[in-house]
Amino acid sequence: MLERINQMFGTQDMTVGNPMSNLLSFSIPLLIGDFAQQMYSTVDSIIVGRYVGDEALSAIGTTLPVLRLLLVLFMAISTGTGVMVAQYFGAKDRETLSRSIGNAMTMIFASSLLIMAIGIPWADSLLRLTNTPVETFALARSYLVIMLWGTMFSGFYNITAGVLRGLGNSVYPLMVLLLASFLNVVLDIWFVAGLNMSVGGAALATIISQAVSAVLCIGKLLRMKDVVDINRARLVPDKGLMGQLLRLGLPAGVTSAIFSMSAVFVQALTNSMGYRIVTCTTAVMRIDGFAMLPNFTFGMAIATFVGQNVGANRMDRVAQGTKDMLKLALTAVSVLVVSLLAFGENLIRMFTTTEEIIALGVRQLRILSVGYIGVALSQVFGGIMRGAGDTMPSMWISLITTVALRVPLAYIWAYFTRSETYPAGSPDAIFFSLLISWIMGSVLNYAWYRRGKWREKSLIRHDRVPAA
Repeated sequence: MLERINQMFGTQDMTVGNPMSNLLSFSIPLLIGDFAQQMYSTVDSIIVGRYVGDEALSAIGTTLPVLRLLLVLFMAISTGTGVMVAQYFGAKDRETLSRSIGNAMTMIFASSLLIMAIGIPWADSLLRLTNTPVETFALARSYLVIMLWGTMFSGFYNITAGVLRGLGNSVYPLMVLLLASFLNVVLDIWFVAGLNMSVGGAALATIISQAVSAVLCIGKLLRMKDVVDINRARLVPDKGLMGQLLRLGLPAGVTSAIFSMSAVFVQALTNSMGYRIVTCTTAVMRIDGFAMLPNFTFGMAIATFVGQNVGANRMDRVAQGTKDMLKLALTAVSVLVVSLLAFGENLIRMFTTTEEIIALGVRQLRILSVGYIGVALSQVFGGIMRGAGDTMPSMWISLITTVALRVPLAYIWAYFTRSETYPAGSPDAIFFSLLISWIMGSVLNYAWYRRGKWREKSLIRHDRVPAA
């Protein structure tokens, strides 16, 4: 029994064993963990929407694109670290693995200070950039500033949990997230419903929960002496490793920045339609966050699987793992689409009791539902390329699908659908433009995957590292 527990909380070597079993045993805890993490923001929204009102829910929704924009550095560091950890672990290079993790932690610390230094003083200006409605501006500012003060906790949790997953351990981050999610729910109810702290209480509950998660994951990493050696010396910046990390991670950071900037522009368009539309969009995008979880989970799982096997020079396993992951992803997304179509109204009702908002939210969910198939394919093929070390395609694809397609399409659609009911344009513009960009993204990811250039991007010199 003790041995089984140790296996669950230890690393998983995906260079051996059945690929489907590897992917399932890694993906299931990861999916549950991602679900728990999504609960952070969703519980905030449900409790705020129910106990404070639609204006407060709208305020939280307004801050999300701004927060994502400010946190793009974390995405860059996390992506680069994930590739390096998976490949060096697969190649059994303990020394470089340890130094890579230490350098990543140093970069997260520095990035957190930079984000707070920029975000907190400029909070008002950033919210004005998104045309935040005057009715919700003060609430949005309160939520945003408190969340920014907790930036470092979010950064350290995400990087250490990502490292653990790169080492093949998805169970321990799951247990941490379940604990933190429970704590978040308790604190949300206490601060918002009990102490009447409004959106500030929801933000405070979230950062306290993230702080607990960060401490637990850092502690676990420090105790893994059989796999890595994390000490003060590993935190000293290494020019070569940091350059490699940035080379791998910056495309993902740029991609995230592109998505975030496009979200800011789309949020500005949404805000111009009034706070009721913002409230509806916030509820729909919270549900979308859960709907996306299987796709993101499978993308992360296949990236880790490919990273380890590329590091070990097991390209035969990469091919089989790709086939198995496509089966898993398409099965899961089919169940998801049917569920959204059947239970969309019940999901929207969790956030609001306003019938007008509920009816509009159901329509938007129906528009998006089919697009999740495209997202599933994008995540699988994109994950394969990222795991192999080819992180540039995602950046170019995001430029095409968001900058060249989604944002212009949303504004053009809104312009030509202005009416007495919707003076700033139909809210359909927001969701049809997103659907079309998802479909285009899946086509481009598959095309880039088929080119096969990702097979040449390994960090490991296989003339020096024998195949497993």
